[in-house]
Amino acid sequence: MSETHEPNTYTIRLELVDEPGELLRALRPIGEKGGNLLSIFHERGDKTPRGHIPVEVDLEATPERYEAIVDELRSEGINVIQAGTERYSESLTVLLSGDLVDTGLSDTLTRIRENTNITISDFELSAPQGSSDISSGRLRLGIEEGETERTLSVLREIADEKDLQVIEPLYEGGV
Repeated sequence: MSETHEPNTYTIRLELVDEPGELLRALRPIGEKGGNLLSIFHERGDKTPRGHIPVEVDLEATPERYEAIVDELRSEGINVIQAGTERYSESLTVLLSGDLVDTGLSDTLTRIRENTNITISDFELSAPQGSSDISSGRLRLGIEEGETERTLSVLREIADEKDLQVIEPLYEGGV
């Protein structure tokens, strides 16, 4: 199928791990999928609440190539916060309680991110008795409109597997 659209300008907002080579890894799909890089805003000292680096990339591509770029970024495990007009229009805050550390906190957060179309915009851990006792975590999630119930369902499933409690917000049209 041939491309019939003229190139458009797009902005992609990413959240990168602060490790050597991550910016290059995030930019590679743009060139490989036929995008034209216009600008990059990357300020290493400006970190997200999770300690990652926000990066804003402006590029030019046809709509087909743009979609291929975003798909490739996501398949490479790069956290796409915003792509074009796709925005996380709702915010959801939930609490997790239980043995968060010993059940694999990193695994829990990774599975939530991989099994939903959300961004974790903030996470705070409270472990007053140390890592070997009950702890709680507050997650602030950016979600697409209409995805609240599906997101909560995934959270409940992961929490059940790890014997964690989910304290859900009350929201209109809720469960």
